[in-house]
Amino acid sequence: MLNDQELLRYSRQILLHHVDIDGQLRLKDSRVLIVGLGGLGAPVALYLAAAGVGQLHLADFDTVDLTNLQRQIIHDTDSVGMSKVDSAIKRLTAINPEVQLVAHRTALDEDSLAAAVAGVDLVLDCSDNFSTREAINAACVAAAKPLVSGAAIRLEGQLSVFDPRRPESPCYHCLYGHGSEAELTCSEAGVVGPLVGLVGSLQALEALKLLAGFGEPLVGRLLLIDALGSRFRELRVKRDPGCSVCGPKHA
Repeated sequence: MLNDQELLRYSRQILLHHVDIDGQLRLKDSRVLIVGLGGLGAPVALYLAAAGVGQLHLADFDTVDLTNLQRQIIHDTDSVGMSKVDSAIKRLTAINPEVQLVAHRTALDEDSLAAAVAGVDLVLDCSDNFSTREAINAACVAAAKPLVSGAAIRLEGQLSVFDPRRPESPCYHCLYGHGSEAELTCSEAGVVGPLVGLVGSLQALEALKLLAGFGEPLVGRLLLIDALGSRFRELRVKRDPGCSVCGPKHA
């Protein structure tokens, strides 16, 4: 049940008939893994905590650097040198002390990633390299857990939802295969701060839709964002029947 303080805290989204009390209770009962607490993970964690997702698993092995502060809005100047997980916990606890926060301060290997994914209801990939995205995707396919994947670099962003519970849904590997220019990171190519904030906010929105059960998630669709021209474009993405990760031979 929701107590009086929770009813007041979440009143503005409970007013939405798409959410209501039942949707808010589903959020409270949900467990979410956020991989990466940088430019994308910052707004994701902030909005999911504020929305009342019951348990957030925070995974990042890095520490806060001064160059992060231009876009990673969950951290501040006093957090420089601190573990990103600890910095995020400090901020999220101040925003909503009702949310349970589970820390993963070391890099997740194959076994620990599989265990982390198996222990939650949904995963958000907020990482910044292709190998990590591939590993997260494989773990989500194996555990049949929905994955909200976002990316941003320079002045371009991408967003999609991969849901192995749906037979028609592609996985990340169906779309990107064995990699591309995605190996570049923001430290090498640059990125504008509000763009990662936009992509991360959309990731949080997709997560809330999946968890509370409303709207149409971006399953089978890839949203492309052109920040330079302020344009959005959508591409349909089909499942690859020969995919080496989610294909019938590997299901």
